[in-house]
Order: sequence, then structure tokens, then C-alpha cells
Amino acid sequence: MKLCVFCSANNEIDADFFEITRELGTWAAKNGHAIVFGGHDAGLMHAVSFAAKEAGGEVIGVVPKKIEEMGRLSPVLDVHIPCRDLTDRKELMMKEADAFIILPGGIGTLDELFTVVAAATLDFHHKPVFLYNMKGFWDSLIACLDDLQTKGVMRKDWRDYIKVVSTLDELS
Repeated sequence: MKLCVFCSANNEIDADFFEITRELGTWAAKNGHAIVFGGHDAGLMHAVSFAAKEAGGEVIGVVPKKIEEMGRLSPVLDVHIPCRDLTDRKELMMKEADAFIILPGGIGTLDELFTVVAAATLDFHHKPVFLYNMKGFWDSLIACLDDLQTKGVMRKDWRDYIKVVSTLDELS
């Protein structure tokens, strides 16, 4: 399978997130899964791709022109898919992926999560989406989604589209 990983490209976050993310990359490679990611050379993006590559896995980067211009292209790519911008990147990543794993991240990661889930709600795809809630990182988002659910602004239960997991074993 091709696992699309959405996550932070920031290095200034909890060190435990890096360790758990490296475990994910190693696990993916050892189980024959490729990693599809944003092609950046920093943060959790680098951690998951580097660990997968080091464990013998395939690493596919979907890289906006701007990231390359900034000199931030990952050095471990087996497949380099250039794209125009973030919108183009999300579309290409959705096409490439068989499943999505959402790790800790900020605005960009939330944008990717909600784009993928919105597409699923309209039957553009039926691919699994895993919200990896390492160390409770996504607890406030889960509470927000539950609140929106109780307010009736969602047509279906959000958990029909997003599976919350807290350990690597739950991804298996």
C-alpha cells in the first residue's frame, strides 16, 4: 500500500513525536508500504521518510515548486513528483495514496486532513483516514469535531470518515 502521511515540517516540536514518527516509517517499510509525503526535508516529514528509506522502503515525495525553490527538497526520495502549489499537491497525493495517516501538524496538516475527509464525504474516494493521536495531540480537535457533531452541522458521524488511533498497533 501507499500510505500518505500528512504532518508537520517543523523541527521545534515534542521530541517524542519524532521518535513515534520514525517508528511509523520503519513499520511501513518493513510491512511493504511506501510513504507518500510532501517532500520536505524537515520536521516529521523528514523523520517518517528518512526512517522508511533507512528500513528499505519506497519514499514518494509530492513537492510544490516553492519548496524546491527554498532548497528544502528531501534527499531521500525514490520518486519525485513535482507540482505547482499546495492545492495541486493535495490532489496528486489523494490520487497516489491508498490510505492517509495524519500525524501532529499545524494549519497545513489540518487543511490536508479536511480536504481528504471532505472528498470522502462526497464519495470522491473511499480510502481510510487515520488520525494518529500520539500523546493526545489531537484531543482538542476530536473534542471540536464531537461538538460540531452534537450541534448537527455534520450530515454523518465524523468517525465514519476518520479513525482515531493512538498506537502503531491500531494501524495494522
